[in-house]
Amino acid sequence: MQIKMVMEALDAVVIEGTNRLTESFDHVYASDFMSDVLAFGKPFSILLTGLASRQAVISAHMAEFKGIVFIRGKKPKDGSKEFARTNNLVLLSTKMDMFDACAKLDAAMKHERNVTEKYPAERNEDEILLSREFFIRGSDFASAGMVSTNVKSLLKKIGFDPELVRNIAISTYEGEMNVVMHAVKAIVHLFVTPHLIEVVIDDEGKGIPDVEMAMQEGFTTATEDMRAKGFGSGMGLPNIKKNTDELDMSSEVGKGTKLTMRFFI
Repeated sequence: MQIKMVMEALDAVVIEGTNRLTESFDHVYASDFMSDVLAFGKPFSILLTGLASRQAVISAHMAEFKGIVFIRGKKPKDGSKEFARTNNLVLLSTKMDMFDACAKLDAAMKHERNVTEKYPAERNEDEILLSREFFIRGSDFASAGMVSTNVKSLLKKIGFDPELVRNIAISTYEGEMNVVMHAVKAIVHLFVTPHLIEVVIDDEGKGIPDVEMAMQEGFTTATEDMRAKGFGSGMGLPNIKKNTDELDMSSEVGKGTKLTMRFFI
């Protein structure tokens, strides 16, 4: 099914991506919780959401979505359009609510389903050694997601498998958001060899009193303001564990937390 058919089915207006409306997508995922989108959303999907913010757009980008439809006539005004343009995402806005939009799209997709066959990027077999360092500021929601976006861009340019890049991007993004929400600052180290990609997020902050409990799905210490931004559903660390091949985490209350995420090639 082509994106322009979503626009037609929902009587939506284009915010960004007029030149990409003929691209196809595979699935539709509806949610206002971005951690759920990262945990359960499938690549090449369209996101339906009432969260009109740049974090929704960044989440869709990390999850390899094709675009977003903002419901109830919402339109983001925080740099989302520019981010979407840079990262090839289509942004639409419909006046329908979530239920009606889902029902309309379900009917349209049953009528005509056009699924695009996914193609893998060619792997560069030359010797690779890359080391980069990034900085994250706590409470800086305006810049949240930029480190993950840079990591994803670097790995895609090298030519790694799209599914591997997606797992790394999601894991890094969840770790980055944890820093923004709960820490003062952090250093992110990206290290790439021909057989291993390692991302280390070492933060300074309040630390985690009970790591085992923090790893449980649904457990959260997020504030209502954080949840209103689409995060804090208790899926952050579980998402990281789900998408990494190896995860080491150490934390000391009053000092900070260190996440070491490994992805085998």
